Formats: sequence, C-alpha cells, structure tokens
Amino acid sequence: MSRSYDRALTVFSPDGHLFQVEYALEAVRKGTCAVGVRGQDVVVLGVEKKSVLQLQDPRTVRKVVMLDDHVCLAFAGLTADGRVLIDKARTECQSHRLTVEDPVTVEYITRHIAGIQQRYTQSGGVRPFGISTLIIGFDPNDTIPKLYQTEPSGIYSEWKANAIGRSSKTVREFLEKNYKDGMTRDESVKLTVKSLLEVVQTGAKNIEISIMESYGHITNLDLPQIEAIVQEIEREKEAEAERKRSRLAATAAGQAAMTSRADTSGASGQ
Repeated sequence: MSRSYDRALTVFSPDGHLFQVEYALEAVRKGTCAVGVRGQDVVVLGVEKKSVLQLQDPRTVRKVVMLDDHVCLAFAGLTADGRVLIDKARTECQSHRLTVEDPVTVEYITRHIAGIQQRYTQSGGVRPFGISTLIIGFDPNDTIPKLYQTEPSGIYSEWKANAIGRSSKTVREFLEKNYKDGMTRDESVKLTVKSLLEVVQTGAKNIEISIMESYGHITNLDLPQIEAIVQEIEREKEAEAERKRSRLAATAAGQAAMTSRADTSGASGQ
C-alpha cells in the first residue's frame, strides 16, 4: 500500500526526507531576493522590494527589520511567517537584556531563531516557517561585523557574503566571483547593489539597502543614493564593454594584417 509522506510533518520518507521542510524551502526560493555582504568593518543588507500598490502605505511593507539596536534581519519567503518569527526574536532580545543585563550577541540570537525554526519541524499540528533569514550586526565591545543565515530546517551558519530568495544560486555564484576580503564600505555597498541587479530588472526603485558600520549605528540609503550607485555601475559596465570592443577590433585588425602579409609573401614567392 502506498503512503503519502508529505501529509504529516513527523513522518520521514524512506530516503530520509521531511517533505514539509522541503516545501518550506521552496517557499523561500519563491520569495524576493535578499543579499548580505560583510566588509572589513561594515556589513550590508540589500533586499529586492516588491512594487507598492498605488494606495498602499510603503512603510507597512518591510523586508529589513531591527531586532535590537545592534542586530538587523532580512528575510525571504512568507511575510506572515517572518513577522511572527521577528516578534519572537525581539522578545528574546529584550528578555536577555532584562535577565542577563547585557545585549545579545549576534550568534546567540541567530541560534535562538534557528532553534525556533527547528522546533517547528518536529511536532504534529504545526508546519515549518516558510522563511530563511540573513542576520547582521556587531557584538557588544567588538568591531568585527557578523553575517549569519538561518534556514527553515533550523540550520544556521556564518558567511562572508550570501543570498537567499529567488535566483539565490545565481546571485551566490556572482558573489563568489566578485567578493574580496577586506572590502571598504563603498565596495561592500556596490557589490551588494551589483548582485541584486543580477535579478532585479527594474533598477534602484525596487532595491533597499541597509548598512551597519558599528555597534548600534545603521544607515538606510534613500532612493537618490541607490540610483547614483546604479548609474555608476552602469557607467563601469559600458566602459568595460567599450574596452572589450576595442580589444576585439585590435585583434581583428592584427589578424587581417597577418593574413594580408601572408598573401603578399605567397604572391611574391610565385
């Protein structure tokens, strides 16, 4: 008798999969793209914003949120699930301040979020959270930026640069090719915008950038600033394309000259 292994969350398939968790990962892959890039002393979050409807208040559509003064989170996947998980994480941040009298570290709150996500993969009557998160921040009394990712399965890991959401594989490959250690603030921001432009066809108006430069100091770029960066990237692309055309023209001219000389020497030999 056949059995549907995707009906119950607590039933493994014969090859060791929990299909409900894989469905949650598919919900993440269909979500808007989010990118995190860690520089030398800065960490940047960039997200793809959906176009806001004409009568909608754009302030109520947020993909980048603060968990505490020094920890920022972006997510990809189901927005309603994200809101619930964010509320739980914010409560833990404040509870930690009250009980320990210290702010949370970035790894601590990441581990807490991943723990909640994992608990929702092992109980009947619930379903996994359909979101992945990118968490950035600075630990108290530390100048090294942090970037973590969590998944619906409860896995969490630290990264130098990463992407989640739609076309995340393409963006991650772009980051692998272009990431350099010890990048400055401007280089980190430019790489984040460049990587988002790989999937965002509408340009600056659908990109949101948040930059954390030190403990408790976060900056959100406004539209004119993002447009200026996009224009600079486009100018660089045009200059690179022009250099390639020049090289190709020079190569073609060189080959034509060699062919001409060969024809001339062949004729004189005859």
